[in-house]
Amino acid sequence: MPAPRSTLRTAAALSLGAAIALGLTRFSYGLLLPPMRDDLGWSYLLAGSMNTYNALGYFLGALSTPALMRRVGVWRLLVTGAIAASVIMLAAGLTTDTVLLALQRLGAGIASAFIFITGGVLAARLGSQHSGRAGLIIGLYYGGTGIGITVSALLVPAAIALASHYRASHLWQWAWWAMAAACLLGTAIMARPARAIGDAAPAVAGARSFAVHDFAFGLGSYFMFGVGYIGYMTFVVALLKQQGMQAGLITGFYALLGLAVVASSRIWASMLDHFKGGESLAILNALLATVTILPALTGAAPVVFLSGLVFGGVFLSVVASTTALVRHNLPQAAWSAGISAFTTAFALGQIVGPSMVGWIADGPAGLERGLMASAGALLIAAVLGWRQKALAEFTVLRA
Repeated sequence: MPAPRSTLRTAAALSLGAAIALGLTRFSYGLLLPPMRDDLGWSYLLAGSMNTYNALGYFLGALSTPALMRRVGVWRLLVTGAIAASVIMLAAGLTTDTVLLALQRLGAGIASAFIFITGGVLAARLGSQHSGRAGLIIGLYYGGTGIGITVSALLVPAAIALASHYRASHLWQWAWWAMAAACLLGTAIMARPARAIGDAAPAVAGARSFAVHDFAFGLGSYFMFGVGYIGYMTFVVALLKQQGMQAGLITGFYALLGLAVVASSRIWASMLDHFKGGESLAILNALLATVTILPALTGAAPVVFLSGLVFGGVFLSVVASTTALVRHNLPQAAWSAGISAFTTAFALGQIVGPSMVGWIADGPAGLERGLMASAGALLIAAVLGWRQKALAEFTVLRA
């Protein structure tokens, strides 16, 4: 039976948390990298390092989130993180100092982890209440990232154009302010429906707990996914601009990528419900490896748009697949620990990825070689994901 409309509305509202955590606070930087690099005289290594600082913050936030969830509650941490992210985004438009901008990216990463993990826990709980549609509900949450990407694709050029009209000194600063406002609006819409889901379930005596060795291949796969996908999301816009693509086409490319993320929640829902092991991780990462390399091979618009369409339709479903993996193999009381562990592996990969690709891009082979390295990392992720097996049946008290 289909999930009630009110449940899907709740999942859609909760998805704005993912929109804030990744779509606005992280992936918007790919659009801002070219104007900031031109204005501030950054190398590709330094520009990529800004997302490394963001990933480091995400890693620190992932480590502290489980304890904070126990202390203040899942919903309160979700809303606190969303408000903090909004304020930190605003701060990015108030300085041109490289150190302060790096600290902004660090703080934004910490806030993003708070939002993304708590939102994932609430999405998994909501899915457990409607198990026949759990894959769709979880996919809707992570697909919300696409809303943030699409909003960024529209807001960033519009804000820069407005700043240019008023002859602002640093055009990109206005874009940060516009996205801060979008974060606050998303927080206001999300807060009340998210509270209605309820908090995480209490622990059940004798139930299976999360153990790293049970998910070693899955965690390794997710680490390599973090290395590979972030290179594409950080530098693909810079590569398209370098190849001479018109600004309007770049905006269309990024908006299409974001819309594909939103659609991905329905495309892969049945697969997330069906596979209990790492099969989804393997399939999705193999697809990503294939389309990541395309912009490095040609700047032809149809091929580039195909790459963005497929990449957007796949990459957040990799994130959703790890939540599904945890949900299939652990009792509800262990979901927070499992999701936090996968998020930590993800964050570590993202620390490595941007700087690695930026370092390669500063060499004679340029951004094209950097994207090839990203594709290689995603291929390794596919191999590791295939080796992750489902765990034995566990005892769980159903919600």
